[in-house]
Amino acid sequence: MQALAVPFLLAVGALLALQAAANVQLSAAVGSPFTASTLQLALGAALLLGLALVVGAIAHLDRVPDAPAWHLVGGIGSAVYITAGILLFPRLGAIVTVGLFIAGQMAASLVLDGLGWLGVTREPLGVAAWAGAAAVIAGTALIVRAQAGRPALEPSRTAWIALALAAGAVLPIQGAINAQLRSDLAAPVATGAFSFLVATAAMLVALAAVPRRSVRRPTPAALRQLPWWGWLGGLCGATYVTSVFVLIPEIGAAPTIALTVAGQQIASVLVDHHGLLRLPRRPTPPARLLGVAVLLAGVALVQLA
Repeated sequence: MQALAVPFLLAVGALLALQAAANVQLSAAVGSPFTASTLQLALGAALLLGLALVVGAIAHLDRVPDAPAWHLVGGIGSAVYITAGILLFPRLGAIVTVGLFIAGQMAASLVLDGLGWLGVTREPLGVAAWAGAAAVIAGTALIVRAQAGRPALEPSRTAWIALALAAGAVLPIQGAINAQLRSDLAAPVATGAFSFLVATAAMLVALAAVPRRSVRRPTPAALRQLPWWGWLGGLCGATYVTSVFVLIPEIGAAPTIALTVAGQQIASVLVDHHGLLRLPRRPTPPARLLGVAVLLAGVALVQLA
């Protein structure tokens, strides 16, 4: 299982870079990051509900009322992560944003594994895991400091950095919670569908709370300029969420997150360096590449721990 999981999770992690870029494009077209998040999550929910119908898993949603309440809230993590990505990618760039997401993800996954929280099997953290965590932190710090033309501790930027770390941390927490719901429902596809329904509901509440004057109406011209892949964020998110909660019980939270974040960071380097997916081209100075290398070395240490 673990041998097959390695290339699969690397690819799933790379999809998150496409998801973030797609969501940025959709946000520009519809005039609001909250509207874009809601649309992408609703699309993901629709895709997973359709798949659940096809494979005969939809009936398992009847078991939702019997599940503990905390098993039902994992989807909120998707709402937080997707909205944060829309806000952060244009402001910090792909490499910096993903680097911060990774630091948050790795910290949370090591806590889950080391303490056995949220139903994750407890895995004592050895020297390699601690060294890997230290390398991830050091690599992230190098990446952030290497961003050209911006002081690292500018107050507004510090707030964006904190948001990125928190948004990264919710992903393994979401994966662990959804793994419990998967056990309750005995159907991975139904679990993913319910998680996305919860995420969509959370974003509808957030959207209702946003002042209407801050949300522009989408125009037909803006929607026509949206690339076809701008609608794929929901599909990418559904693939990631389902893959993570299926594999966390099999190989552990830290290795699962380590592999996905490696895929994220590799893809983000390509996006920033080449200005792919309609995002601004950003320089990749040696200090930033060194930070990426140190971060990936830390991820590898955690994976091998």
